[in-house]
Amino acid sequence: GSRPLRPRPPCGRVLALLAPPPCRSLSCPTTSPDLLNVHLVPHTHDDVGWLKTVEQYFYGVHNDVQHAGVQYILDSVLVELVAQPSRRFIYAEVAFLQRWWRMQDEATRSILRQLVQEGRLELVGGGWTMADEAVTHYSSVLEQLGLGLGFLYRELGGCGTPRVAWQIDPFGHSRHSAAAFAQLGYDGLFLGRIDHQDKAQREQSRNMEMIWRGSGNLQSSGSDLFTGILPNMYNPPTGFCWDQLCSDPPIVDGDSEENNVGSIVSSFLDTANKQAKHYRTNHIIMTMGSDFHYENANLWFKNMDKLIAHVNAQVWGDLHDPNP
Repeated sequence: GSRPLRPRPPCGRVLALLAPPPCRSLSCPTTSPDLLNVHLVPHTHDDVGWLKTVEQYFYGVHNDVQHAGVQYILDSVLVELVAQPSRRFIYAEVAFLQRWWRMQDEATRSILRQLVQEGRLELVGGGWTMADEAVTHYSSVLEQLGLGLGFLYRELGGCGTPRVAWQIDPFGHSRHSAAAFAQLGYDGLFLGRIDHQDKAQREQSRNMEMIWRGSGNLQSSGSDLFTGILPNMYNPPTGFCWDQLCSDPPIVDGDSEENNVGSIVSSFLDTANKQAKHYRTNHIIMTMGSDFHYENANLWFKNMDKLIAHVNAQVWGDLHDPNP
């Protein structure tokens, strides 16, 4: 049978390197031990070079090849986070963040620092890019990771230092990478791409989350790392993509013949409960974003705000209804 659902704004697992500062713990919304807690995680995946060069992706050049302009993504997300304190966002690609940072005045930098300190904007991964794990040499992986982490610490302090590895797009994963993240003090690792047969087996056996021992040579649990496999690679659930690059309908909750709140809420509850069958706890994650999303962040945040409000209203209404 289905379980009650209580979607909440995303709560990051990222802590500071040496000790958990208040910037993270105070940003987490209250969860319920008796309900299915759905963690919506707004994010954008911005390839540091793919179909276009790094500079073309950042500035939005050659949109005839692929529509993507990372500078506008960061501009737009900043505006929407400031507009509503309950909103959250995570970001990974330091190569783009550093380019954007150099262009900002001190007032804008202070706003971003405050969002990071409040735990409303979380940095994940921490590398200059999201390193490949198959053909790269470990020295290069560590060097680019140090480059990114160094920038984040210098400019954003302890609250900007990631504690969650975000390897959502590499084609395959190495235990050596997991061991490195564990030894660097990360609390967890999330993966997007895994072999389809492996994923099917894990879903059936509810092994989508695990403690990964990255090395058999380190003493005790020195290389142990909580590892979670995302349900939809790194995309949003089907029917809930509200970016300008998507075609799913927005949530219409006004007095209109297009009002679709009932069907949206019902579909979301069904999606969440189906996903929960593949995980062992009453906490599941939904990634709300994809490749170069959030250039117009208002589309995403406005619809997520409505989704959270209407689903929570129905769930809590059902729980208090004496005749459900």
